[in-house]
Amino acid sequence: MPELPEVEVVRAGLAPAVTGALITGVQAFDPRALTRFAGSPAEFEAALDGRRIVGAARRGKFLWMPLGGRPEAEEASLPQGLVAHLGMSGQLLLRDPGAPQERHERVRLTIEHPSHGELAVVFADQRTFGSLTIDILVPTLDGAAGGLGTEEPLVPSQVAHIARDPLDPAFLDTRFRSLLRRKDSAIKRVLLDQNVISGVGNIYADEALWAARIHPETPARALSTRAVNRLLAEVRAVLHKALAEGGTSFDAQYVNVNGQAGYFAHSLNAYGRGGQPCPRCGRPVVRVSFMNRSSHYCPYCQRIPRAA
Repeated sequence: MPELPEVEVVRAGLAPAVTGALITGVQAFDPRALTRFAGSPAEFEAALDGRRIVGAARRGKFLWMPLGGRPEAEEASLPQGLVAHLGMSGQLLLRDPGAPQERHERVRLTIEHPSHGELAVVFADQRTFGSLTIDILVPTLDGAAGGLGTEEPLVPSQVAHIARDPLDPAFLDTRFRSLLRRKDSAIKRVLLDQNVISGVGNIYADEALWAARIHPETPARALSTRAVNRLLAEVRAVLHKALAEGGTSFDAQYVNVNGQAGYFAHSLNAYGRGGQPCPRCGRPVVRVSFMNRSSHYCPYCQRIPRAA
């Protein structure tokens, strides 16, 4: 499943192509891609056609494109955005106008950009767990910008419950430390809780915990302030490194807007390395079942505290 770096790579690729563009056509081929939208595919098409895209923003694993009113509209209605969640295999691709339909294409927007001309924004999704919807934008609780890529203190109502991610300038380390002190759950479970910290999934949780030398089953409340600070630093470091390498691609399902894969899979130290030597100590990395997925860690470098 795409995590923060993969979604941010897509957002950053979309932003220059869609910001200021006019939506001149919408084709919703598959209603399964609109499960979060209350209306019909025809209503979705009608609600977008003729709108202008203001930008491309992200909070955690959610993307949204704030929408302006139609050019002929005299009064602005409630602010809205086109919200995308990539699910397990969703892709947002930029294509030339009239490009052949993608194999798993669900929705296509035709846009006219003042500088780049006509483009197609394609939402493709093999497993159909991803979705697009149109949602109202509501004020953020802290008054800060809704997410990366926007300066407006607005966020889609369906995303408002999602915590800020550790690369968000408005993310508060003090709040995160305070929340951890009240959590009996294992620290890896907390890292995956999108209500506490967003954007960190299974891959990057394993990598950050390995780098911070913290056992994934350590109770969150048992971590010292120094350990939490070290963990946050490693979370940010691994996310920045993954961003620099275009995200993590294990198959053809995750690609950027141009269809290119990321290369961070070649830099993994823990995730997916069960039975292989730990890059730090040489002992075997362990793979265990975790929440219908897997955890990977080094039992020598990442020892659980005895008191826990």
